[in-house]
Amino acid sequence: MAPVALALALSAAVLHAVWNLILARQRDPEAATAIAMAAGVVCFAPVAAFSFDVERAAIPFIAVTAALQLLYFASLASAYRHSALSVVYPIARGGAPVIVLVAGVVIVGYGTSPAQIAGVALVAAGVLLVRGVKRDGQAHGVVFGLGIASVIAAYTLVDSRGILHANPVAYLELAMAPAAAGYLVIMATRSRGLERIRAQTSGTMIFAGALSFFAYVLVLAALERAPAAAVAAVRETSIVIATALAARVLGERVTPLRLGGAVLVVIGVALLGL
Repeated sequence: MAPVALALALSAAVLHAVWNLILARQRDPEAATAIAMAAGVVCFAPVAAFSFDVERAAIPFIAVTAALQLLYFASLASAYRHSALSVVYPIARGGAPVIVLVAGVVIVGYGTSPAQIAGVALVAAGVLLVRGVKRDGQAHGVVFGLGIASVIAAYTLVDSRGILHANPVAYLELAMAPAAAGYLVIMATRSRGLERIRAQTSGTMIFAGALSFFAYVLVLAALERAPAAAVAAVRETSIVIATALAARVLGERVTPLRLGGAVLVVIGVALLGL
């Protein structure tokens, strides 16, 4: 993996952990997500316009990733309302590279190495430790995490092809604009939707939206320079960062086993990228 791509993916990991932490600590994650999505689109619109370079071949990929981004943010907001970040985040981020690898083997016909097989085993073991050996009410978090992982894997695969035909910022702007508009409409039509959106409008959520947008711009830039599996692997170092911050900032009960599980997931994901 090229040093530039590695730096881009690692930077994206840090930013991703931070904006998820901001979102998870909000009283109303769904309304907060609507603000963050819209803020990201507005903040980066001038940059996208200045660097606009989109081929016609990118349009189908943009349409698909827009739908997937809408599903991703809606699922993430719902997950943080009902489950702990220290459960959802490691499973969602760690499961995605596994699904990317499996899709590559089944659909494209890529081969696998012993290291990648070991990586899958470590991710699975890590997920079990994150879940906990006791039935402590975290089943919903596991389900949310696995569902979000599937969506992440899907848009990672789509974007790894789509970004070949467009500037990263313009590509993401065109994908996120309809997703953000759609989510705002969904929220506005809910009971007390507009009131909830107004209550969550703040500088903090605007900042979180800008962070989320910039984090994925870095990922797209990394995808231009390295294979999707390698990029997905490096960016998941955010798992340990987010899990540790969940304990310190959100006050979640992150046991040594859960933190150890997050570390196992990161090691497994790193092996998947080999």
